Amino acid sequence: MEKLFRYANQYVEESDWKDMALLKLCLCAMGIIIGTHIAPKCKKAVTGVAAGVFVATYIPMMTKFVKIILRGEK
Repeated sequence: MEKLFRYANQYVEESDWKDMALLKLCLCAMGIIIGTHIAPKCKKAVTGVAAGVFVATYIPMMTKFVKIILRGEK
């Protein structure tokens, strides 16, 4: 597992914003495909979990991005 994390870190280091955008679009598309296969009785719970994960990941990413912007403007 440690080796996999090293490879992932190397991938990120060698990537630019376009590569990250493609990665995000790919993951979004995968999520949509998975979402179309959710049983109707489970959709509410799955939507709640997905929204929680989105908020829990979006806030730290945007916090880091804003810090980078503010640091660049000084």
